[in-house]
Amino acid sequence: MFFASRLKVARQRAGLTKAALAESVGVAARAITGFEAGEYEPTTETFERLSSVLGYPVEFFMAGDIEVVDAGAVSFRSLTRMSARQRDAAVAAASLAYIVSEWADRNYELPNVDLPDLSALSPSVAASSLRQRWGLGYAPISNVLDLIEAKGIRVFSLMEYGNEVDAYSVWRGTRPFIFLNTGKSSERRRFDLVHELAHLVLHRSQPGGGGNAEKEANEFAGAFLMPEESLRAVGRIPLTLDGLIRIKSIWKVSVAALLYRLKEVGLITYYNFNRLFVELSSLGYRTNEPESAAVEQSQIWRQVFSDALSSGQNFAELAAELRIPSFELSRLLIGLATLPVPSSPGVKGGARRGVLRVVK
Repeated sequence: MFFASRLKVARQRAGLTKAALAESVGVAARAITGFEAGEYEPTTETFERLSSVLGYPVEFFMAGDIEVVDAGAVSFRSLTRMSARQRDAAVAAASLAYIVSEWADRNYELPNVDLPDLSALSPSVAASSLRQRWGLGYAPISNVLDLIEAKGIRVFSLMEYGNEVDAYSVWRGTRPFIFLNTGKSSERRRFDLVHELAHLVLHRSQPGGGGNAEKEANEFAGAFLMPEESLRAVGRIPLTLDGLIRIKSIWKVSVAALLYRLKEVGLITYYNFNRLFVELSSLGYRTNEPESAAVEQSQIWRQVFSDALSSGQNFAELAAELRIPSFELSRLLIGLATLPVPSSPGVKGGARRGVLRVVK
């Protein structure tokens, strides 16, 4: 049986309009509309052409209804630079990520969600409250990705979109998800993760953000990554780029983020903020600054997929089990986890699953 919801997800992931897909398959545009609305099913021949054009196995379209995520229900890091097709393709990634997440939940004991609703608090107070709840005090956070995953948030990659798509977050029932552009610097990734964390705790009741949501998420991220007490503990703040580059490693943030936070808490004058910001922009440090921190990788997905592949099931076989293309499974993980090559291909390992306990 053909499931219409899966065609919509596959088409959006391919970045195709209904008209473009119809032209490639050799049917009328109205036919694609009808297929996706569930009004009628494609013929066997058309079905096979759809599968071929989209690069999805026939089994994908027959595996039951899939959750189609509403773009209005997600909080994007930035909407200004992406096209509607990029937005739809990025949002459709969530539908596939949910399949992977459900598979992981069935086979492994993973961290439970520990994420309160802090929408009644101001961003800075919410950041402080969450730090205290998680026992972080005022200390710099050594690994943001580890921390977020340990609190039950599932993180997936959006690396294929270049610089147009930063990140977005979404709640699925009681499970929070963050989709992150992993092609950026470690500092940008850390800030984007905490920016999306802000949306999850501050804006759950208003999906998609709106109003001052982005400004509030930035304020939360700055306060969460760089508590005022931690900044003041450094003592005298250097007023040169070289000095700021030297101390930014304490919090593993960009110089730009550090400058904004110093201005926000009154540790640098407006004049010096402007002077240093102009200088870092002229040197190209807004996009590529020196002394970048090591990139954080997902321990959850590394351990889960290492275990799943260690008994001989290769990556393509695992993707086939999930009934999604192997290239889509890879795209969800790229930049997040380096996956091992199985040492003994051909030996199925399903019976071993469930032994691993990825819990913090």
